[in-house]
Amino acid sequence: MTFKTIVYSILICSSFIACSTDSESTPSFTDGNNDIITEEIKERNRKNVGSSANDLLSNSTYKSTVFEIFYVKDYKPTDETIENFKKFVTERLNKSKGWELRLEEITVPAKTSYTVDDIIAMENNLRTQYNTDDKIAVFGIYLDAEYANNTENGSVLGIAYQNTSFAIFENTVKSFSNKPLAPSRTVLSSTVLNHEFGHLLGLVNVGSNMQTDHQDTAHGKHCNVEDCLMFWTAETGEGLLNSITGGQIPTLDPQCIADLQANGGK
Repeated sequence: MTFKTIVYSILICSSFIACSTDSESTPSFTDGNNDIITEEIKERNRKNVGSSANDLLSNSTYKSTVFEIFYVKDYKPTDETIENFKKFVTERLNKSKGWELRLEEITVPAKTSYTVDDIIAMENNLRTQYNTDDKIAVFGIYLDAEYANNTENGSVLGIAYQNTSFAIFENTVKSFSNKPLAPSRTVLSSTVLNHEFGHLLGLVNVGSNMQTDHQDTAHGKHCNVEDCLMFWTAETGEGLLNSITGGQIPTLDPQCIADLQANGGK
């Protein structure tokens, strides 16, 4: 796979969200084919998590993928996190025309927490890339405050909330990486990023059918193998600190990989 260049683009934003970029480019008002992005087109990327698993994995409908990832100022994912994600994508997606990643800084009003509705509203203002005839688009955002549904026993690090959308609560990731004997921020952030994208790829049993029974039904759409990337503890800071061993990013277990391969992936 040779499509590994990070592309930067400047976006037109609403009055309460300011954008910046590391290089010059042209504002985008279309889907890349000079077609106006209508509400009907946007609905392609507003479906349930896992419903686009085959579209993301296989080469049958969409020949390429574009990742549009935003981050709140001072909460940019580390360069190593991005490299780890690029490796994960390359290993799993089966795209004849490859993929590209666009990384963009934003400034937002101060908040103490984000609900899913808050995040969807931000996406609706920020997102410029939607599915076209032969390209599928993924939206991601790195946030500066915690998830509104956190509990005393669980601090959520990331969520997959639509068929091509995910959010990482990087402020929470940073706070857990600063704890004594904790893995690095890169290891934690990479684990959460890969895990949430794994849900978009249909894991576990949410769009990519299981080839063998390995779903942890007690914890929803997760794998029952403790050292697998898709084990449920990867979504909470408390659980992740206890599950990561040797400071290494967890990988997919063979059963999860078999599910993805059966659904058109590598």
